[in-house]
Amino acid sequence: MITGPIRGCLSLTLYFLNTVFWCLLLFIVAAAKAMVPLESWRRKCSRILNVIAENWIWVNNLNRRLTSNTRWVVEGIENLERSQWHLVLANHQSWVDILVMQRVFYRKIPLLKFFLKKELFWLPLLGQAWWALDFPFINRYTSRHLQKNPHLKGKDLESIRKACAKFKTNPVSVMNFVEGTRFTTEKHSRQKSPYAHLLKPKAGGIAYVLGEMGDHIHRLLDVTIVYHGGARSFWAFLRGNIREVKVRVRSLPVSSELLGDYLNDGLFRKNLQLWLNNLWNEKDRCIEEMLTS
Repeated sequence: MITGPIRGCLSLTLYFLNTVFWCLLLFIVAAAKAMVPLESWRRKCSRILNVIAENWIWVNNLNRRLTSNTRWVVEGIENLERSQWHLVLANHQSWVDILVMQRVFYRKIPLLKFFLKKELFWLPLLGQAWWALDFPFINRYTSRHLQKNPHLKGKDLESIRKACAKFKTNPVSVMNFVEGTRFTTEKHSRQKSPYAHLLKPKAGGIAYVLGEMGDHIHRLLDVTIVYHGGARSFWAFLRGNIREVKVRVRSLPVSSELLGDYLNDGLFRKNLQLWLNNLWNEKDRCIEEMLTS
């Protein structure tokens, strides 16, 4: 029988080899896309890049089946459409969340794309792959930093606008962890979060995406992820120490109450945050139910 550390090393090696192989193809197509300034050519290259990324995910999923006996309990993905644009919201506990959603949504919806801190561009292979796939890199400025450097105000929003313009060319699933950071008991305590299993959500990110892409987004997907025994590290995931993963997906309409001027309309800003707080209340109850069922 393969022990945990050996299984982890084997799985990590397979992830690495898979990433190197597909990244080489990805970079070749990305270079071809950059060299020809024709919009039709670039759209075609973007579709090919997305197919390469999906093949990378397919092999990663095969890796998990070969090296792990994790039990998956997934609900709510039966009637999803690959030809539609989606905005995906989820609770955030670990880097494993991204691999979980890539597995759950594989060939169910368009490729998941999410906003990344600019520093992550320098992550070997993956950072450059995300750039080639048009993942948006943004600077996240604190209020204190903006007070000292007022000329930077609005720069992050401009980055979001440019990313959303690219997202309109081909169907995409825009991923947003609205808590802004991974859940820990320390952060939960420091925030004085009103939720038992979640941090406080922030409405700004989804407001900006819907403000730029409201006429493109077909559905909003509310994703709840629960790990048996609590959130685990990526190494624990590789070792096969996560015995069970539960995922529940709810498909919600993009109603008129979610569309408005978040920057200048104070009432809309307040109502959108209230809507998100209510969604998080439901998610908190959902997590409690999933933990006890």
